[in-house]
Amino acid sequence: NIAICLIHQTNYLLDQQIRTLEKEFLEHGGLRERMYEARQRHRRNPPRS
Repeated sequence: NIAICLIHQTNYLLDQQIRTLEKEFLEHGGLRERMYEARQRHRRNPPRS
């Protein structure tokens, strides 16, 4: 019974994490998109020496 309960809790938490990651991906894009945006910001505003 304890093992089944732990499996259900783990499954619930993983489902929550997947939903959160999916929402973040849809709102902010994937890694490549964020890297591209960071490069573009850097090129538009180069650091001053």
